[in-house]
Amino acid sequence: MFKEAIYHRPKDNFAYAYDEQTLHIRLRTKKNDVEHVRLIYGDPYEWENGHWQVSYQSMQKSGTDELFDYWFIALTPPYRRLRYGFELTSNNEQIVYTEKGFYRTAPMDDTAYYFCFPFLNKIDVFQAPEWVKDTIWYQIFPERFANGNEALNPAGTLPWGSADPTPTSFFGGDFEGIIQKLDHLVDLGVNGIYFTPIFKASSNHKYDTIDYFEIDPQFGDKQTFKRLVELCHQKAIRVMLDAVFNHSGYEFPPFQDVLKYGENSKYKHWFHIREFPLQTVPRPNYDTFAFTPNMPKLNTENQEVKNYLLDVATYWIREFDIDGWRLDVANEVDHQFWREFRQAVKTIKPDAYILGEIWHDAMPWLRGDQFDAVMNYPFTNGTLRFFAQHEIRASQFVGMMTHVLHSYPTNVNEVAFNLLGSHDTPRLLTLCKEDVRKAKLSFLFQLSFTGTPCIYYGDEIGITGDQDPGCRKCMIWDEHQQNRELFRHVQKLIALRKAYKAFGNRGNLHFIDANDETNHLIYMKTFEEEAIIFLVNNNEQEIEITLPLSLKGKLLTNLWTNEQFSAEADTLKSTLPPYGFFIYKIEDWL
Repeated sequence: MFKEAIYHRPKDNFAYAYDEQTLHIRLRTKKNDVEHVRLIYGDPYEWENGHWQVSYQSMQKSGTDELFDYWFIALTPPYRRLRYGFELTSNNEQIVYTEKGFYRTAPMDDTAYYFCFPFLNKIDVFQAPEWVKDTIWYQIFPERFANGNEALNPAGTLPWGSADPTPTSFFGGDFEGIIQKLDHLVDLGVNGIYFTPIFKASSNHKYDTIDYFEIDPQFGDKQTFKRLVELCHQKAIRVMLDAVFNHSGYEFPPFQDVLKYGENSKYKHWFHIREFPLQTVPRPNYDTFAFTPNMPKLNTENQEVKNYLLDVATYWIREFDIDGWRLDVANEVDHQFWREFRQAVKTIKPDAYILGEIWHDAMPWLRGDQFDAVMNYPFTNGTLRFFAQHEIRASQFVGMMTHVLHSYPTNVNEVAFNLLGSHDTPRLLTLCKEDVRKAKLSFLFQLSFTGTPCIYYGDEIGITGDQDPGCRKCMIWDEHQQNRELFRHVQKLIALRKAYKAFGNRGNLHFIDANDETNHLIYMKTFEEEAIIFLVNNNEQEIEITLPLSLKGKLLTNLWTNEQFSAEADTLKSTLPPYGFFIYKIEDWL
């Protein structure tokens, strides 16, 4: 065995409490190197005649990525504590892996050899809001969704959709427009809205906040926003706002005070200033988002700043009953601030959703003391590269998704924010080179994957657009200019996700086959007595797929057509059209 690849740590994504009774334990080994793994485990205080009393239980291979196999087991420690190790078998070789290294046989004279899960404390169990697991989000960029009150239009506002967007153009989107178009979201089936920033700012994107306690006047007033939230809640739609706490805007009054009074400003410690007087060129002499001079970085270690921002976080929940916060540039803010942010928010609304914008490995923020989830860009990257851009083949895609699923605990994955596009990325259909079939497959995988999916406004009707500002086009409301077939496709997938627990977030996902020659994919999702098989042809040619498992005698329902048939042969073959798919529910799975 290749011992260098064998890895476990009794924390984070390798050992964690899934709930108050259940531990999940994972082990990593070299790909195709180990045939069988058993967990050796016991209570550290169970001894007889000088020997530690242990049990053995086989672990299941839960997935394979490019380099590694992963093994998994769920168990309930009788006294909520555990010492454990691993017995690995390959060919005629058997070794025992413990915290202190490798042994030929399991040492039983001292539990100190073994990995330790000291105690399953209820307060340490990662707990995200339960409602998020069944939420399908819809991201709205308010300036570009709908113009419902032209009296609010900023100076120079262009007629709706009359030009391609620029970094400085305005089209007059507002809250009244969103209110008028809420039925579009209800019809689609989404039950959560993520709004990019709505607070007073000078730009069209509003990520340069001037006043965190005021609505930008181009969107409306607080009364209109309260009515919008109340209408959303009446329609069973949750509301999440975007908080820009890493930096403010240039016109933020405390920063203006520093510009005016320099070292004598009472706000000079609100920012990270290297020297006075402040200068913006050639680069700012104060910390900013990137090197953008109009976005000065806030000093969240300063108590006054901290108090101000935590008041913001609780104000919008307390006064307007919002359901969550999306946190911009979250990885550049100190961890202690986010710990206090979580405590403040959860005290006001325990089931509020806290979502961080982090594009890389986010485990340090997902230990239960800071965020509920992050924007799952590793999922985005893999899905787009496979379905939309055809940059990778099926086996590499499965490896990437397996790595995504094993990067975090399962209860973290269940609320991961899975997106295909946003205000920061090119439009889905543009990445698909306007091939709607590829977009349909992307939506199929997104809406059947573990996590909470988010649809960027307009992607469901086929809006195109390249990188920002191109991805921020005005929403198209003339149905004759919408791709209604794509809309119905997404609508149907959402309905299936809601109708079948295995299809949605409760289902346990297993990749069954990934064929690089035909670039097809087979995966299965199971939940209790439900089992659903997905066959996907990510290929411009028609292909015939043979299912690599026996379903003889099973009754199958095609969930897309509602046709039923009984599998009579030992093997099941399906012919898939180019970029086609089948979704089969096995009616008598157990």
